Amino acid sequence: MARDTVDAVPIENRDQLYAWFEKGSKPKDRWRIGTEHEKFGFHTDDLSPVAYEGPRGVRKLLEGMEGLLGWEPIMDRDAIIGLADPVGGGAISLEPGGQFELSGAPLETLHHTCRETFSHLAQVREIGDPLGIGFLGVGASPKWSRAETPVMPKSRYGIMSAYMPKVGGKGLDMMFRTSTVQVNLDYGSEADMRNKMRVSLALQPVATALFASSPFLDGKPNGFLSYRSEVWRDTDAARTGMLPIAFEDGFGFEAYAEWALDVPMYLIKREDTYHDATDVTFRQFLEGALRNRLPGVVPEIGDWVNHLGSLFPEVRLKRYIEQRGADAGPWRRLLALPAFWVGLLYDEGVLDEALALVADWSAEERQYLRDAAPRLALKTPFRSGTLLDVAREAVALSRKGLARRNRLGPCAPVDISENETVYLAPLEEIVATGETLAERMLRQYEKDWNGDVNQVFAEYAY
Repeated sequence: MARDTVDAVPIENRDQLYAWFEKGSKPKDRWRIGTEHEKFGFHTDDLSPVAYEGPRGVRKLLEGMEGLLGWEPIMDRDAIIGLADPVGGGAISLEPGGQFELSGAPLETLHHTCRETFSHLAQVREIGDPLGIGFLGVGASPKWSRAETPVMPKSRYGIMSAYMPKVGGKGLDMMFRTSTVQVNLDYGSEADMRNKMRVSLALQPVATALFASSPFLDGKPNGFLSYRSEVWRDTDAARTGMLPIAFEDGFGFEAYAEWALDVPMYLIKREDTYHDATDVTFRQFLEGALRNRLPGVVPEIGDWVNHLGSLFPEVRLKRYIEQRGADAGPWRRLLALPAFWVGLLYDEGVLDEALALVADWSAEERQYLRDAAPRLALKTPFRSGTLLDVAREAVALSRKGLARRNRLGPCAPVDISENETVYLAPLEEIVATGETLAERMLRQYEKDWNGDVNQVFAEYAY
């Protein structure tokens, strides 16, 4: 989250909370694509992580990006912690361990996403190269211990860091040692949201498998293909997971809001002060649980929006739908992730076919796929075959949806007009070979790199 929401409208009843989601409904001609991707910064001379302060630190990187882009600085007290584009709506932010994130603007086509991504990576290289900073796109930090990983000066992260060990064993790894690529997509109505949430949740393990790129930790193989996905299974059960309520009859905005009300909060922000609120749920906050501790503080819509951003199911609902199951990766895979989901969800006929594909999966099967995919990826046994069989069908459906959209445009850096199916190429290669990027990395580690995980930086840096 680049910037906390400020909306001082008081919450007077729960209907306001349900209605907040309803206002996210948009006609199809206003559906957009918002892509977020994180990357690990490292010093190119010794492969050490990039601290916040110092002549070659994150602060210098952000200040350089501010000068290059002219974006507004986002401050936490006296520390610059991000940048916001006042025109396009994009932002640059910092994850807890210094992961550098672009929260892309809402864009009309994947061709626009391609240009945005290509431009952003060129810009960070322009500022990073003179500082001796490179960027690595994988799902988990391959060599730095948690003690070696820097801590960014964001107040909310202090509250989260203290809370994580109370509710799970791997929450700090999630915060400091993982990177992801996500896409935010729109819905047209409550019914459309319901269908998209169900397809997205059921097929999220497919995305986890297709984008697996985190087989290393602490300088050696970690036993998983997507360690990033695995850590979420032991982070905080109250706010993560496969959201079984989405498959119950009548699921809609109210049901999601009622689930969110019973999740513990992280914080309440007033002015420049962050107040720890991890001991109460949002429902308890509404009922006055913090009245004595924070006199004069009443629940506001901004608190609700910030709370929704602290929930981490595999697919998250806001005024759009967030796909959260994929590891970060090389730059073409950053485009493949939004392409995969746009193809599946933005064509009504393909969405119906995807619903039919997962319609008879049980809650137990969906949870089994979620639990197994981080370790086995596409080799996960499923019914009479494997998850690879499902992935083939899903990628083919996505291609069908993108072909029907038939949005033509150039794919940077090649100025050749294509439709959006061109961005599925990395996934089509994976389903053709059956080998994920994580498995390729492990093969290189054993055969080509002589067990030297440092070669990841040489091979996969942007």
